Amino acid sequence: MKKQKYFVAYTPEEAALVIQSLNRLRNALLRDNRDSGCIDELLLKVMCAPVKRI
Repeated sequence: MKKQKYFVAYTPEEAALVIQSLNRLRNALLRDNRDSGCIDELLLKVMCAPVKRI
C-alpha cells in the first residue's frame, strides 16, 4: 500500500508555535518518564522541513 504524504503550509510564526508546543509536550513526557520517541521524530521533521517561498 502506498504511503500517503501531506503538505502543511504555515507562516514562520506558526512554525515557531508548533515547535514550542511539541517541545513542551516532549518535556512533559520526559518529566513523567514516558517514551517521547514519536514526538522527537515529529519535532525533527518540523524543524528540518524545507522552506518554499510562495
